[in-house]
Amino acid sequence: MKYTRLGTSDLTVSRICMGCMGFGDAGQGQHAWTLDEAHSREIIRHGLEMGINFYDTAIAYQSGTSEQYVGRALRDFASRDKVVVATKFLPRTQDEIENGVTGQQHIERMINRSLQNLGMDYVDLYIYHMWDWQTPVEDILDGLNRVVQAGKARYIGISNCFAWQLARANAIADREGWARFISVQGHYNLIFREEEREMVPYCQEEGIALTPYSALAAGRLSRKPGETSERLEKDAYARFKYDATAQQDSLIIDRVAELADRRGVTMTEIALAWLLTKVASPVVGATKRHHVDGAAKAVDLELTEEEIAYLEAPYVPHPLAGVMAQNRPANAKEKHVWSVGNQKI
Repeated sequence: MKYTRLGTSDLTVSRICMGCMGFGDAGQGQHAWTLDEAHSREIIRHGLEMGINFYDTAIAYQSGTSEQYVGRALRDFASRDKVVVATKFLPRTQDEIENGVTGQQHIERMINRSLQNLGMDYVDLYIYHMWDWQTPVEDILDGLNRVVQAGKARYIGISNCFAWQLARANAIADREGWARFISVQGHYNLIFREEEREMVPYCQEEGIALTPYSALAAGRLSRKPGETSERLEKDAYARFKYDATAQQDSLIIDRVAELADRRGVTMTEIALAWLLTKVASPVVGATKRHHVDGAAKAVDLELTEEEIAYLEAPYVPHPLAGVMAQNRPANAKEKHVWSVGNQKI
């Protein structure tokens, strides 16, 4: 495994971040395909054995049970100071808004609940999961700064935002002397490259770490067209993100498969090796041991400039999909896709 500094922080992270959305009680959340605790622990332990020290979860994942599984496994299998733990918080609920709960109070509630789930005193990276149009960004930043000052998070990151939102937020943080976002977790992979328009160059200029999710496009970049999996069959949200562009995406997926055969490696290794030329540490989900192995091997695979160009050539602009398609004020309340228990956010 290779390691890198996470943006301007002093966190040293593995070039692969293990995405933990696939861990958690399948009966308590958005996804029906998640692993139970015993199998989650097996994957996390194998990740540690492969040198992965960076783990990303969220309070939204299976109603907090992902955090619980991850926390217990890391406490049993690793020293706290040897791993980098990231989790994410949700926007205020409508009930909180109507009852006058401020953004600052909401964030304090969220971090305390996540720390309880994780069984930890602090997280290394606390991530603003999606833009909350009903809460002033100043309240979010103030609340996050208080979390950092209290020692409950070492650094803060952001996810599912536009470059202008990140730039505005960090400008406010700088003006007020508050903690600034040191990383961004956006939707970015070989068949969805819209982050390259604004976000990637902005982060390169500012020294902000890119830790994208959906690194393998929910498995599409690791399987030849026509091959399937339990997640591809059951994950309606991933289908929503990718089915509309499946025909044009297949041109790129075919090239990934072709290059994998030519190099004698897996499609996972090719797709992630490409992404690793662009970002600090992609978030890679794993529900089987070989998923971990493929991700780890990708770190050592170097693509030529010609191979990179060959993979990129068929790409055409894509419409925004998933949470980012809902990042607009008129639909923010109605369109958030995560929930806690049975309560939609």
